[in-house]
Amino acid sequence: MSDSILVTYATRYGSTQEVAEAIAAALGESGLEVDIQPMRNVQTLAGFRAIVMGAPLFIGRWHKDAGKFLSLHQEALTQRPVAIFTLGPAQSKEKDWGPVHTQLDRELAKYPWLTPVALELFGGKYDPAKLNFFDKLLASFPASPLYQMPASDLRDWTAIRTWANNLTTVLQPASKPKEQG
Repeated sequence: MSDSILVTYATRYGSTQEVAEAIAAALGESGLEVDIQPMRNVQTLAGFRAIVMGAPLFIGRWHKDAGKFLSLHQEALTQRPVAIFTLGPAQSKEKDWGPVHTQLDRELAKYPWLTPVALELFGGKYDPAKLNFFDKLLASFPASPLYQMPASDLRDWTAIRTWANNLTTVLQPASKPKEQG
């Protein structure tokens, strides 16, 4: 296993990728060797000693690529430190954060073997102008949580960099025991 850390992400509209890039940059600036890839492109975890993965919660569910990634790489992920970040609420109302934490807990419960060394929920970004056809259709229904929701960006870049900088201690290679002679 090399000294490299994989930062991998699933994204629907690009905001999780931007957060993953900021995390990878912070880890790289701290002297760690980092590779960044979309989850759907990761074929193997061989060569990586730690994983940082990020995926958005969109209407209560993790991006489908996150589930596929976890299922495909389950064995390898149990042998490495894994840190997880999720982008969630796109509205700043305090009442929106509690249910999103519950949704994240529900998603993580699907993978009882997964024990992250770090877990963080960041605010998300929502831009109704960038929605695909299906999501626009969904947002047009009054019962939809996206109905008449304004554009927003709750990603706190200072909090993201702070979390990434704190990861350096949990993702550092273990020091090798000194040989006794």
